[in-house]
Amino acid sequence: MGVTLAHKLIGSHLVSGEMTPGAEIAIRIDQTLTQDATGTLVMQELEALDLDRARTELSVQYVDHNLLQTDAKNAEDHEYLRTAAQRFGLWFSKPGNGVSHPTHMQRFGVPGKTMAGSDSHTPAAGALGMLAIGVGGLEVALAISGHPLRLRMPRVWGVRLEGELPQWCSAKDVILEMLRRHGVRGGVGTIIEYHGPGLAGLSAMDRHVIANMGAELGATTTVFPSDQAVREFLRAENRAQDWTELAADDDAEYDLRETIDLAGLEPLIARPSSPGDVVPVREVAGEPIAQVVIGSSANPGLRDFAIAAAMVAGRQSVPQVSFDVNPTSREILSDLMAMGATTDLVAGGARIHQAGCMGCIGMGQAPATGANSLRTMPRNFPGRSGTDEDAVWLCSPETAAASALTGVITDPREWARAEHIDYPELALPQHHSVNTAMLVAPPDPETARRVQPVKGPNISSLPESAELPDRVRAPVLLKVGDDVSTDEISPAGARALPFRSNIPELAKFTFTRIDASYPQRAQQITDSGHIVVGGRNYGQSSSREHAAIAPRYLGLRAVIAVSFARIHWQNLANFGVLALEFDDPADYDTIDRDDELLLEDLRNTLPVRDTLEVRNVTKGRSFRVRHRLSARQVGDVLAGGLIPRLAQSG
Repeated sequence: MGVTLAHKLIGSHLVSGEMTPGAEIAIRIDQTLTQDATGTLVMQELEALDLDRARTELSVQYVDHNLLQTDAKNAEDHEYLRTAAQRFGLWFSKPGNGVSHPTHMQRFGVPGKTMAGSDSHTPAAGALGMLAIGVGGLEVALAISGHPLRLRMPRVWGVRLEGELPQWCSAKDVILEMLRRHGVRGGVGTIIEYHGPGLAGLSAMDRHVIANMGAELGATTTVFPSDQAVREFLRAENRAQDWTELAADDDAEYDLRETIDLAGLEPLIARPSSPGDVVPVREVAGEPIAQVVIGSSANPGLRDFAIAAAMVAGRQSVPQVSFDVNPTSREILSDLMAMGATTDLVAGGARIHQAGCMGCIGMGQAPATGANSLRTMPRNFPGRSGTDEDAVWLCSPETAAASALTGVITDPREWARAEHIDYPELALPQHHSVNTAMLVAPPDPETARRVQPVKGPNISSLPESAELPDRVRAPVLLKVGDDVSTDEISPAGARALPFRSNIPELAKFTFTRIDASYPQRAQQITDSGHIVVGGRNYGQSSSREHAAIAPRYLGLRAVIAVSFARIHWQNLANFGVLALEFDDPADYDTIDRDDELLLEDLRNTLPVRDTLEVRNVTKGRSFRVRHRLSARQVGDVLAGGLIPRLAQSG
């Protein structure tokens, strides 16, 4: 029986456990990635862990999310991150240098290495043959401190690609096809491993698009082989020496199998407001639009911008459409300028913004209320754009550019036929621009020890967390439905993001997209704490641990849901919140907001049983729940979180 690439990557870094699906394993981490929206907490956690210096092969702190400096808050975060990176021995990517994922791929990614990142799109590095996993910031802090990463061994899902993409389709349509087939829960508990002859037509940056949005399927990560496409990418980045050939065995056995005939794909689009609501572009063609945004980590490559530039060259976007372009790195922007593509974009009506996540995280470029916005970004959850009543669609650069020129959602094939245009042949450079001036290397250890991280007034310390009481009798303060995202628990956008390093202030935004009264009602409960009840896939989307810390700060003791998204489930345990699943999903329907629930004998029961009885005191009935915590995680929850538990153990 042949071995999958995923098993090879895990096996070469396995510290403990068996590679049996569902079993807890621990793997050695070579690299870490943090960005500014999550990195400030990571640095605070490193302080709490009393770390002297990073113990990974390489760790990088990027500033790519909170780039708008409308007051002092973001600037304070940037200076804290810069000085904390010096103190702990991390590389620092300056504001505006580039989005973390493609920049890391260009400068630091190495086939065969493992990486933990405090961003859910960290699996984008799987495009290079890395095992890259998005986790909560505390787990990244532990990895930086030399601890292994612990997770449940996923199943390996082999997706065989055959054929060649037709004209006017690109890599974005491949991952949208996966989402069309399987939705936002389809990859939960899996590593998606792409293989097959269809890979030959996909560049390394094309694969980045697919690996990046594997997160929207709920997958633990995505891996591609390190083949000639990866070798060519690293050569163009002047890093040919970092290439290693890596692939699954020809007779590899996968837990799940699927085939995609690339030749059969057509332009696809995800409707508002879920990445999983995917339809062919032709089915929604003609819908009026007000905005087009090209960029983000989900379409970060030079090709993605160059194809849009070639389509608008000599043309002009229509007056009613705001046409926005976010270059994903300064190096890609330099190559676009050298090609003349930037001039074509600007002449075509595009506004060029700084290199960064920007509109993807609601940090600028917020659309008008209810107006359709087409974006090449990975997510379109309600309000993520920065506009509460938004209407965001996700599509390829080809579909986005064609629509910017027509003012309605447009199938690029139909646009090309109407304009008598052939598919552009792009003359991409054989050698990419390389500019490391905005990457700050860590100082030597002696110099680093003398650095004192600079904390402005908006930067708080981590809030302390009390032990889980033996008896919890608390109200259901909020009941939510299926697929509630971390964007809805702890919002993105220019209003909330600047408080990422200030938990007491950030907590005031918690759940406000769902119930504006939640923070105030939570603060009125001073003794018992409270409980949240959720549906399926609770906590999907971002890895931001703020979605666990902020409600915990407000008194959240337990979440009872039909099922959880992986990263948020882990984050809840890391910060002492008990995550429980209904033994019978039908019991979800029997609970109402403000019902009082009772859980007893927790300190004796949790370590020895995975099932508990919950008494609905208000309704006079009981129901059963279960937890999936390992013995280690039970200890974390009982202690009030991972950091208090580590402090107890010395």
